[in-house]
Amino acid sequence: MEFKVSTDTNSAIYQDALAIRTTVFVKEQHVSPEREVDQDEAKATYFVAYDDGLAVATARLLPADYGYRVQRVAVLAPYRHHGVGKALLEHLADYAEAHGARELRLGAQVQAVGFYKTLGYTLTERPEFLDAGIRHREMHRIFA
Repeated sequence: MEFKVSTDTNSAIYQDALAIRTTVFVKEQHVSPEREVDQDEAKATYFVAYDDGLAVATARLLPADYGYRVQRVAVLAPYRHHGVGKALLEHLADYAEAHGARELRLGAQVQAVGFYKTLGYTLTERPEFLDAGIRHREMHRIFA
């Protein structure tokens, strides 16, 4: 597994991230394409996991006063439940911590809360909310 990082929305890495997001969010979860690509695209740092050169998972970080907000975490269906998402998010956390983050926050789809707990995230007090019509809970991971 190889991980690549980019802040350039003209890069091949960003294009790979968009392709994964389109497959997972737009095609599988029926999120509108207009909602999936948002005003924060140029502000984010993109992470893509590659398996033998094939882009298979992605996530992005947005800067925040406490560190970063993790967003757009997506793994292609054939690569789910094989540790790809976990490896990508650990790589992302290492990057965030190395860049001075005290905390990561994310909106976890309700069915993924258990997955994020295995990575050290805990639920915040924010109640369940809808994002793109999908139930979410806010979670965070605090660096010691």
